[in-house]
Amino acid sequence: MSTQQPSYDRAGEAGKYVDPEILQELLSMRSSIDNIDAALIHMLAERFKATQRVGRLKARHKLPPSDPQREKNQIARLKQLAANAELDPDFAEKFLNFIIEEVIRHHQALSATESDGHPPNRPAAPQDPDAPFDWATES
Repeated sequence: MSTQQPSYDRAGEAGKYVDPEILQELLSMRSSIDNIDAALIHMLAERFKATQRVGRLKARHKLPPSDPQREKNQIARLKQLAANAELDPDFAEKFLNFIIEEVIRHHQALSATESDGHPPNRPAAPQDPDAPFDWATES
């Protein structure tokens, strides 16, 4: 057993009622969870930085904020990854749907602020006269 006193503020209510040795094990497990939570936040931040770049590109070129086929493929792929990792695929789908909704919301906001098809202080991309339609008007 460690001679270091456990951090009771991180122990929550358990710190009042649990044997110190068990509490130390609980705190060790919670420390791992805290580290994983921090990594998740950093990974989500990186993911949203990437999707913001995608959103700016889409807005500049008048592409739609969402891509239903891509979303469907991603959900299927990540559900399979979840199953392989012994994570509930339905939970993974709900989590990914939440992220996708937020990304689309960001993309819609970018499209609205860059409605002329280019960010401020940057020339508009040339329009393709052979394009079958204006993606921004497609639903």
